[in-house]
Parts: sequence; structure tokens; C-alpha cells
Amino acid sequence: MTTPVLSAAGLEKTYPSLSAGAPDLQLFHDLSLEVAAGEMVAIVGESGAGKSSLLHLLAALDSPTAGEILCEGKSVARLNPKQAAVYRNRDIGYIWQFHYLLPEFTALENIALPLLARGVTHADAMSQAADWLARVELSGRGHHRSGELSGGEQQRVSIARALVTKPRVLLADEPTGDLDGPTAERVFGLLQTLQREHALAAVLVTHNLEFASRCDRVLRLREGRLVPV
Repeated sequence: MTTPVLSAAGLEKTYPSLSAGAPDLQLFHDLSLEVAAGEMVAIVGESGAGKSSLLHLLAALDSPTAGEILCEGKSVARLNPKQAAVYRNRDIGYIWQFHYLLPEFTALENIALPLLARGVTHADAMSQAADWLARVELSGRGHHRSGELSGGEQQRVSIARALVTKPRVLLADEPTGDLDGPTAERVFGLLQTLQREHALAAVLVTHNLEFASRCDRVLRLREGRLVPV
């Protein structure tokens, strides 16, 4: 493998017990991961294994108990809240299972929000948002609010929102989990096409083994570690 864009080494995460006398919950134990530019890695595993929690650590939404996370060679494991927000805005594109679009804003405005948060002018942010809306094949839906879009359209808007900032890393947490079969296929195909076009280092959490098999590698999260499938 070439030099990884995103890596984790010796990762551990322990949650203190909320019950007196009960043992702490150790979710990860000496977990390691490397993802290169242009590579999509699928992570599978039983519910409750910690797949979403791992993405949270990689995105600096949470901090590990021990271990290191590097993005482009820079440590991100223990950023303060302001630094973590900048890291997510600059380097990470995050796609959730539920789209989390703001209902009071149009599709275009939702896509433009990460750019506006970065300080991009409104005109430039809206122009870039329109370009990305076209890339996800929704040019005619830009002025519709989320409640006026189908589930698949909402998820395609969330993909555009995640990629409009030109991140180096894409993290996707069950991005097709709430969609019917044909819509899930269309969304996954679009996601994979855009990931390859932009040579993103991508980590996809999924229960869909058919989609996982179409990724470059498949890892199973089991007993706190990632193992090849």
C-alpha cells in the first residue's frame, strides 16, 4: 500500500461503567487501520460491535482512550473542539445513515453550508453547491426543501454536502441503510463513482455485504479489532 491518507494505530476506547461494580466497556483493543488515497475500505460486523463509534473517532467526534489517529501525517486523536471542527470541515466528508438536512433550507443551501462555515462568500458557495447538485443528478431540485425530496434525493444531497469542501477522506455510516433496493443501488453507485473520481480515502460502514464486496477491501470489526474478510 502507498502512504496512507488516514491511519489508526493501537487504538483503544473504554467507556466507564455507569453501574457500581460493573466492569468498564472496552470497545476497541489495539485496533489498527490504514486507508490510501483512492481506496474504499468497507467495515462490517455485528450490531453493537462499534462500527459507528470507530467512524466517530476517525472524524474527531470523539477521542480515543489510547492510540493514535493520523490524517495526512498529522495527529487528530486529541484535538480540542475548535481544532476538531476545522479538521472535519477541511479534511473529512461525513455521510450519515440519516441525511440530517436542515429542513428550513433548500437543497442548494444545505450543500453550501460547510463552505459558508469556512468563510467562502455566499455567491461562491452557492455556485459550488450548484455544481455539486449537478454531479449528484439533482440540478432541477436545488430550490426544494428536504421535505419535498424523496429519501434517495435527500441522501444524494447529503453526498454533495459531504464532498463540496473537497475533503481527502470520506466516512460513510450506513449511507444506504434507510433506502429501498433500487434507490440504495443508485446511491451506492454514485457514491463509489465520486469517491474514485476524486481519489478519496474512504471508509464505508455497511451491513450490505454485496456493497461491501464491491469495495477495495473488506474488514470485519470483531472483539475490538479489524480483521480481513
